[in-house]
Amino acid sequence: MIAARQLTRRFDARVAVEDVSFEVGRAEIVALLGPNGAGKTTTLRMLAGLISPSSGSVAIDGIVLDTATATDARKRVGFLTEAPGLWDRLTVRENLRVYARLYGLSSPDAVVDRSLVQFDMKEHDSTVAAELSKGTRQKVAIARALMHEPKVLLLDEPTSGLDPEVSRGVRRILREKRAAGCSILVSTHNLDEAERIADRVAVLDRRLLALDPPGVLRRRLTTGRLLIRLAGELERMLSNLRAFDPEARVEDGAIVVRLANLERDTPDIVAALTSAGARVLEVRPEVPALEDVYIHLVGERTGGD
Repeated sequence: MIAARQLTRRFDARVAVEDVSFEVGRAEIVALLGPNGAGKTTTLRMLAGLISPSSGSVAIDGIVLDTATATDARKRVGFLTEAPGLWDRLTVRENLRVYARLYGLSSPDAVVDRSLVQFDMKEHDSTVAAELSKGTRQKVAIARALMHEPKVLLLDEPTSGLDPEVSRGVRRILREKRAAGCSILVSTHNLDEAERIADRVAVLDRRLLALDPPGVLRRRLTTGRLLIRLAGELERMLSNLRAFDPEARVEDGAIVVRLANLERDTPDIVAALTSAGARVLEVRPEVPALEDVYIHLVGERTGGD
């Protein structure tokens, strides 16, 4: 489990993170979203024990981080930094083996072999890191973060530079880790990825602006519009709906009706359509994309539109 309590980090006069509190439970993935400079990487580095907060506290798997406990807590964490940070003159195997030994694993070569197979890197076993593509370097870094079976994962842009097939494989591994009880915090700019893997989404812009499941975040920005798809007769049925919304109109093959209370008025709309002989294919509220919610929240923070 990851617990941040009133985390603040200053760099001289600049406040990078201010009064941020949240938790990531066992068997949960939380996606951390925010614009460049929002404090995402600084937050991850504080949670990993690499830098100390100016104020506030961090607990990893029940251990409160301080100078006495940081080493023990870090053993429970798999941390992927934004830059892979490999030793360029070492081979892929040597890079992984160094970390297997640093983690104190009893059979480092066996663990390295398993990681190479898991990430489809056997062919790069003897390749020095300087000769690897960006995507393969990223795979080595992810394998390194996972090889000691940590209870907590802190991942900064894990699928950066990866092709769609490998990205899908990384998401599968993260779901498997979640199912095994791992607590996972993923910083990403990829809103589609956040929606695919995250149980909850945290929006950060120095302060924590929101922390909710993706669906809840979208409902916070409800448009009040009902989308109605019919089997033909759109214009004729449109006149039957003007009593609910005088400005009801057809958009992209569907009737759009704006309602003051979707939950209250939708059954009446369906009844009016069926009594008029409409063949109803779909009636659903318009739900904004996660990207729209994100832009709205960050815009509120910066005073934008």
